[in-house]
Amino acid sequence: MLLALDDALSTAVLAGRGADAEIFGVVDLTNKIETRIALISLGHAIQIVANASVLGYDVRGAMVLYGEPGTPSLRIWACEHLWAQYGGALLEP
Repeated sequence: MLLALDDALSTAVLAGRGADAEIFGVVDLTNKIETRIALISLGHAIQIVANASVLGYDVRGAMVLYGEPGTPSLRIWACEHLWAQYGGALLEP
């Protein structure tokens, strides 16, 4: 069952990778304040969350919102998994 949910999530994200997304709960480690990341594509949002530590952000409480209202948000573990599995394919149009 978990695999089926994971496949469904992967399929949905790949199909919507160019859709608008917002990231909430990102803390800039330099300034120690929450940073608002402007509207970006879902693929780029996943990349930012997955690589947050390299970029100087704390995303332990972050969530990526995308799609229609009611679409489940993506948390750090999902972004890391998706980025590791699909990488640059998430950035392609």
